[in-house]
Amino acid sequence: MEPDLHKLLMSLRVWAPEVTTLPVFDPESAPADPLPLFTTWFAEAVEAGQPEPHTMSLATSDETGRADVRTVILHGADARGWSFATHVTSRKGRHLTDCPYAALGFYWPLLGRQIRVRGPVTAGTPEESRADLHARSTGALAAALTGRQSETLASLEELNRASETSWTRASADPATPAPTWTLYRLHPDEVEFFQGDEARRHVRLTYGREGERWNRRLLWP
Repeated sequence: MEPDLHKLLMSLRVWAPEVTTLPVFDPESAPADPLPLFTTWFAEAVEAGQPEPHTMSLATSDETGRADVRTVILHGADARGWSFATHVTSRKGRHLTDCPYAALGFYWPLLGRQIRVRGPVTAGTPEESRADLHARSTGALAAALTGRQSETLASLEELNRASETSWTRASADPATPAPTWTLYRLHPDEVEFFQGDEARRHVRLTYGREGERWNRRLLWP
């Protein structure tokens, strides 16, 4: 029998106390720049045992403004921006070519925290993109060599054959290039930190860029 979606939804809790700790967040103590706060929250998510805290939602749009979203891996965050990578020929790569602006979303339910980042996106140099790929695992290189991301796949057998070939190449030569693999950096013009509260008095602190400086403001939850 098909499951009852409504009953399943009504049976679930948000931030169940047996698994979730909601820290107190004092926005007055937040640093002037969002990057140190992001780094602190990320480290606290890792320490709390949050599964895969480096995964994030990446939202892009095509040339007509139609939005799309998917989950990707954070490759780094520094003064140059929040970085991730994909094939320039993939759907998200094509979106970023046509509309080089995106948004990122992190959700760490063990701490009741979200972080939203949005801003313009630039592509790294070919040298940076190669270095990013070859610093990763053999599996990551094999997946990149398989390529054809977002294209129509005829069958799983076709994927298996292409993947096996790519794994062989990646294992034999870890420096094998994947020409379409591209490192991207999102240079934020807005970063929001959301701390959940059990009484629903959630704290939302937003950083907005003004030239080389940031202004901070609170938002209603």
